[in-house]
Amino acid sequence: MEQPRKRAKPGRSPAPAGRTSRPRQAEVARLAGVSQATVSLVLSARGDGKGPTISDETRQRVLDAARSLGYVPDPAARRLAAARNNLLGVFSFTATFPTDVQHSYYPFLVGVEQEAAARGYDLVLFTGSSSGGAGATGPDALGRVRLADGCLFLGRHVPRAELKRLVADGYPVVHLGRREELEGLAWVGADYVSASREVATHLAGLGHHRIVLVREDDDAPASTDRQQGFLEGLAAAGVADGPDAVLRCADPGHDITPERVRALVAEGVTAFVAEETDTGAAWRALSAAVQEAGLSCPGDVSLGLLGSPPADLAGGPVPMGFDIPRHRLGAAAVRLLAALVAGEQADEPLVACEFRSGYTAAAPST
Repeated sequence: MEQPRKRAKPGRSPAPAGRTSRPRQAEVARLAGVSQATVSLVLSARGDGKGPTISDETRQRVLDAARSLGYVPDPAARRLAAARNNLLGVFSFTATFPTDVQHSYYPFLVGVEQEAAARGYDLVLFTGSSSGGAGATGPDALGRVRLADGCLFLGRHVPRAELKRLVADGYPVVHLGRREELEGLAWVGADYVSASREVATHLAGLGHHRIVLVREDDDAPASTDRQQGFLEGLAAAGVADGPDAVLRCADPGHDITPERVRALVAEGVTAFVAEETDTGAAWRALSAAVQEAGLSCPGDVSLGLLGSPPADLAGGPVPMGFDIPRHRLGAAAVRLLAALVAGEQADEPLVACEFRSGYTAAAPST
């Protein structure tokens, strides 16, 4: 005897056949061709007149997409959204929160704190120590951040799956630094491409024809952007920009030795640049190797740094390169996060870096 089919509950479209997981807001946004913030506004039926105006056509497109996917708002997420407490989270993927003034994250945090205070928010600070840091796994590895109305994340290496889950749930998230590889994740960043291009063209303008970039061996977006700008600068200046122009090092302290530097100089390299990271490993290794090789700077070789000098290395000659506007980036991240918490559409442009002439670059001696 044929069993009667179950009827869908009124007001709810059945989930697509074969689907086992609950549809997310990010999927609705992709299908409707709108931002996730727009989906959130439409599905929350906000009517207080304070948010942005959404056209009837866009609203209907979102509703149709939600219906076709069988999307049902997460009641827990809605309760969290309704119970705002004027708290913004700041999550650092490190074992301890970077409060030392010499830590590269510190200026970011100053900007974050000042902008949050100006907007009437308090901050709650999280670290990766209790969630496995960048290797955090599991469906609720970052669940603690939901104590805040939204969260700002800092870190070179992040747990992508967990961040994607927060974004898909409609929780307001902003990453400080470009993260376009995580679809739907809002971010603010510095224009490393343009700044690195300017450093390369400056060295080429001084007469350097063999320039080598020393960087860490990973695919962090900040490193990718710096390398892209560096190679673009070499190409624009007509300088060799082949694979030999970039040294990717798994361990710069081990890979960049005095012997290797001397060998590259013997082959015609007259200038080196290093990327800045939160550890400063590439610059530390390069400057130490040049000194131990008995080479003078900028007499024998010129050096450049794609970023700001490490604060704990103050006292030596200021390297040629560019300065990262960390304070402004921190403030921009808070502005964007506050907009997402309020359910508003917002964007922050890339923040320009400032070229630094320094004292480590000059025309090649030969």
